[in-house]
Amino acid sequence: MQRARTVSVAFCRAVDGPPHTDAPSRAHGGRSVERKEAPMEGEGERWVPERYAAYWINHSSRKVIRLHELRLRPLGLSMANAAVLLTLAEGGPMSQKDLTRLARVEQPTMAEMLSRMERDGLVCRQRNPRDRRGSLFSVTDLARSRLDLVREALVQGERDALSGLTAEETEQLIRLLRRVAGNVDQAAAPLQSPERKG
Repeated sequence: MQRARTVSVAFCRAVDGPPHTDAPSRAHGGRSVERKEAPMEGEGERWVPERYAAYWINHSSRKVIRLHELRLRPLGLSMANAAVLLTLAEGGPMSQKDLTRLARVEQPTMAEMLSRMERDGLVCRQRNPRDRRGSLFSVTDLARSRLDLVREALVQGERDALSGLTAEETEQLIRLLRRVAGNVDQAAAPLQSPERKG
């Protein structure tokens, strides 16, 4: 499960502001009158992040990731290295290049994470028989002993996040988020530099 952070850091900082409410005000003889945001001078209509779906997608994603991090912390893991462990456990030994592609992170970031995980005894490195200059990474017995607990922590985090939603609502949410993700990929494709595409 992962957590996909498709919204840019700049956008995250711009939209993750204080909560905003659109509670109606009482005026005109007790009648409920909808409060309208006054435009900011010289900027047209005022930017109210909470009115946009992207704000709530980003806001919810960050909260879910935070919840997962809290549940994984007692296991000595984070969302990032837990995802690597689950990928290796299910896919077998992999090169750093393959892990980087699957995790969609930069090579230096993956290299640093794998070094820490190797130091902590979570992954081991072996020679790649198909590439003398490369290595393959796999999970250690220590990491494998924690995998069931990792899966339980992630599943419980999912239950917590979707508490109160029916099965039908959950399925609908997944379908809608998949469509949004597809739209974002399609919109971002022509904006990416050639070396980052794919």
